[in-house]
Amino acid sequence: MDLKQSFIIALTLGVIGLTSWEIYWRSQGKVPTFQDDKALWASNRARVEKLTSEDYVFAGSSRIHFDVQLDVWEEYTGKRPVQLSMGGASPLPTIRDIARNTNFAGTLVVGITPPLFFSTTFPQAPPILGIQERVDYYHDRTYAQRINHWLSMPLQRNLATIHSYEDLVSGNFDLKSLLQNIKIGNRTGHPQMPPFPDFGFSSEERNVRMLDRMVTDPAFAQSIIDVWMFCLKGGPNMPPPDREGTTAFFLEDVALITQRGGKVILLRCPSAGQFRELESNITPREAFWDQLVVQSGLPAYHFEDFGQLQGLRTPELSHLAAPDADIFTRELIAIMIKDEQIPNHQTN
Repeated sequence: MDLKQSFIIALTLGVIGLTSWEIYWRSQGKVPTFQDDKALWASNRARVEKLTSEDYVFAGSSRIHFDVQLDVWEEYTGKRPVQLSMGGASPLPTIRDIARNTNFAGTLVVGITPPLFFSTTFPQAPPILGIQERVDYYHDRTYAQRINHWLSMPLQRNLATIHSYEDLVSGNFDLKSLLQNIKIGNRTGHPQMPPFPDFGFSSEERNVRMLDRMVTDPAFAQSIIDVWMFCLKGGPNMPPPDREGTTAFFLEDVALITQRGGKVILLRCPSAGQFRELESNITPREAFWDQLVVQSGLPAYHFEDFGQLQGLRTPELSHLAAPDADIFTRELIAIMIKDEQIPNHQTN
């Protein structure tokens, strides 16, 4: 058998294997989604450099990522925001990057998830380290890394099996994630985080929508709640929130943005049930959110203050179901327009 025949056989077997793997996962309800990694974040961060005073940027944790939908925002405002939020992260490094490394003078909407926002400014702490690595990657990325990301995009648009998270959360279905998430007992004797399945899908512009399964499959939704409870009940080794440090850090950068004509808006998205109770114990509203609003003097929107932002479905207690996220976004925009915090595009 010559080299050409060997190549053709190997190629044929590879195509058959990939096709079979893709068909299997499509039959399980999986769809192509973009890998929300540092390369995708950086490609969207690059858009900030060209924004005008009429544009919007979102920074925060996963709630504003899930709950404020870019398509709806663009429909009602005429502008498509740049989404720079990241699950499990503090927005502070992103805000500092925008304040000190750009001339952005548009509207920055900051999602406040109190246990994360007020957690720390310590560089090596997980809420800071993960997002800071993305900021650093954006500034340091090479042309080869940019080209590699660009070449990967057609595959990500069309293949469900290529998807994988950087942190390899279990529940992903590319082969690498499946192999690395095999559990062989508990060798440490310490409590282990429950399996953390992927429960949303991302667009190229990092718009995230919750999977329909979260609404239709209560057991699947409960598996996410189990993770939240594990994380929030971190035990005696979890450091207390650093309210003074995080607030001072934030206000320094807010001043830089507003001094050049930009606007910063605070947003508290919905949470419910046991998650909301634990948040209230860790970061009581009066001592954290309310004080941040007073000290910053910024326009602020807390879901508990508006009837139209309440009663929406949070299947895992912390993020909105996809149809409810659309409602939340529309109602939020209407409130902001009424308060003259953003222009009414419909009358322009």
